[in-house]
Amino acid sequence: MAAGTTLTRHLIEEGGWRNDGAQDLRSLLEPIALAGKVLAREVDQAALAGKLGLAGDQNATGDMQKKLDVIGNDVVMDAFSSCSVVAGIASEELEEPVVMSTSDDARYLLCTDPLDGSSNTDVNAPLGTIFGILRRHRGGELSGEEFLQPGSELVCAGYVLYGTSTLLVYTVGAGVHGFTLDRGVGEFVLSHHDIRCPEAGKIYSANVGRHKEWGAGVRKYLDHVTEKDKPTGRPHSLRYTGALVADLHRCLLDGGMYLYPGDPGSPDGKLRLLYECAPLACVAEQAGGAASTGHGRLLDVVPGAVHQRTPIAIGSAENVALYERFMAEG
Repeated sequence: MAAGTTLTRHLIEEGGWRNDGAQDLRSLLEPIALAGKVLAREVDQAALAGKLGLAGDQNATGDMQKKLDVIGNDVVMDAFSSCSVVAGIASEELEEPVVMSTSDDARYLLCTDPLDGSSNTDVNAPLGTIFGILRRHRGGELSGEEFLQPGSELVCAGYVLYGTSTLLVYTVGAGVHGFTLDRGVGEFVLSHHDIRCPEAGKIYSANVGRHKEWGAGVRKYLDHVTEKDKPTGRPHSLRYTGALVADLHRCLLDGGMYLYPGDPGSPDGKLRLLYECAPLACVAEQAGGAASTGHGRLLDVVPGAVHQRTPIAIGSAENVALYERFMAEG
């Protein structure tokens, strides 16, 4: 792919995928790119525009909403308001999925966390947007049950990372590609062609302040990776930003693993399966990595509810496999 390739050009040259045409791909990803550009501006200007802090409400999963959470959801909804191929959107910020189009062309469903890591908004730390696209398998009136598909059914998935630069990463089942926003021309430009996650890494990302509440398998894994053993490159280094997108992106580029297991108070962990974990698991696998609940492939899990939570370990394949072994031994 030539240097300076824009996202739109890349989508045209990418061609059809899974029996859909390039036009469908553009119709799905160009609104994501638009939302990413708008949110990059909103995040950049939030402190000056009085948009930091709490909004005063809880979202659908019981988390306190930040002002940027609400803005992020509105931005994504607005970006898809004229997208005739998306029938409905399931969002972390919405109690129930929302109908977007009743057109006969509305063959897809969008699952999204509009602003991942919103606890970082007030401290100028990384944020993200997560998205996954599912295919509708029936026509007529939209039902929330249509969203309850395993991640293996995703036809497109990715994220936008708002950090030192704004980066859009996506997969349609044929590799993973990243595009950096060139603010000077207002375009996402190819910067990371065919991202490949190292088979193993020496980084782990986890909210270790909760480690005493975790099960024996998790604690034994952490004891192992933090032991000093020069021949195997241990101890591993802890890197944790509080934004899943940012921590996974580091793992994809440098190797390593992010984990968020369950605990007695939250046996299924904190993160949501449908619009956080499954899309990122799809990206990780397409980059040569892996994603697990700790006891099996995450993409095989069928959600029972739109806001279902799941434990997760995601990143380099060897790191995830080792984690599963410790979990099996308990």
